[in-house]
Amino acid sequence: MLSCPRHIIRLSVTFTRELLQNIKYQEEIQELNEVARHRPRSTLVMGIQQENRQIRELQQENKELRTSLEEHQSALELIMSKYREQMFRLLMASKKDDPSIIMKLKEQHSKELQVHVDQITEMAAVMRKAIEIDDKHGCKEQERIIQLEQENKGLREILQITRESFLNLKKEDASESTSLSGLVTSSDLSLRKS
Repeated sequence: MLSCPRHIIRLSVTFTRELLQNIKYQEEIQELNEVARHRPRSTLVMGIQQENRQIRELQQENKELRTSLEEHQSALELIMSKYREQMFRLLMASKKDDPSIIMKLKEQHSKELQVHVDQITEMAAVMRKAIEIDDKHGCKEQERIIQLEQENKGLREILQITRESFLNLKKEDASESTSLSGLVTSSDLSLRKS
């Protein structure tokens, strides 16, 4: 009976540590973003892709933690209900004549159970909030990647247009110089004849 609450406490401690690590990670990402403004785009895109993989891994881990928490919560509720039944039977067998003691014990167990349920509910709310924050961060990163890809595509198109224009100008210059050399030669001939 006592190991289940300890296990839940261990889970909450583990979750708190992971939450603190996620917050530290967020702060480091902000610092890196400030430094990254002075780096080439290809490096930024590669960094964002790596972060994306990490975010997906964290999201998967969050789903697993959520499932585990729900399983532990239902197991704890089942254990506590069985415990209350056993205590009720035990009290009924030993104190058939005193219903006030039975009612007091029922109330006491109900309060204890409610405290545990409240703690579990609070932990679940914290986990949901962390998941929401992580999901929002993941969406922002994905939007940033899409924006960078679109910007990259636009820049490539501009570069291609510039290249084509440069090549066309080279061709025009080459054709003009050939036509001009023909004109120079015919005018030289007419001047020489005269």
